[in-house]
Amino acid sequence: MDWLDWHTDYDRPDSSLAQRLRAVQTQIRAALDRAPAGPITALSVCAGQGRDLIEVLHDHPHGADVRARLVELDPRNTAFASTAAAGLDVEIVTGDASLTANYRGFAPADLVLMCGVFGNITEDDIERTVDTCRALTTRNGTVIWTRGRTAPDLLPQICSWFEDRDFERLWVSDPAVDYGVAAHRYRGEPLPLKDSSMFTFVGWDVLKAAGRSHG
Repeated sequence: MDWLDWHTDYDRPDSSLAQRLRAVQTQIRAALDRAPAGPITALSVCAGQGRDLIEVLHDHPHGADVRARLVELDPRNTAFASTAAAGLDVEIVTGDASLTANYRGFAPADLVLMCGVFGNITEDDIERTVDTCRALTTRNGTVIWTRGRTAPDLLPQICSWFEDRDFERLWVSDPAVDYGVAAHRYRGEPLPLKDSSMFTFVGWDVLKAAGRSHG
């Protein structure tokens, strides 16, 4: 999978990926609207080109209040994100997004993006990553995440994993669409962030070929 080329569907307004992007951005705006006055911290895991968060920050009234860190392995995508983030307080890290060490100094954050992650890792790693969100997210902070709705539809199970860990469901996209987007608010106390690997990024194409994931 070429993860630079993967982003080209964002430029096709009718594509499923572009529709998912708009849904994620709507939830980012809602999270920023809910945030109390003052500084806001944000983390993006497997950030890609950062279009979801960066585009919102440029035009949102609270965009200047946000300090963010985006972690992405592909240097071509981080180069794109760095250019797009000009004028914002956004740190772009080219590195392994699975490693919790890359979030030290920002976690727990008010907003955590897990977009394009859960469709590319195993179910065990999804649950482990959901559990780690308790260390990445501040009390009353928001996690926005995605997972394809095509079979096997794990979105209800992932919601349950979040909700079993003191996350409150805020919004879930309509099951009739083939992409899944959800937002959860953390009601617990943040756990200490331990150095660990949350997941192994397998890739949806590899998982699909093995019959383990389709989105």
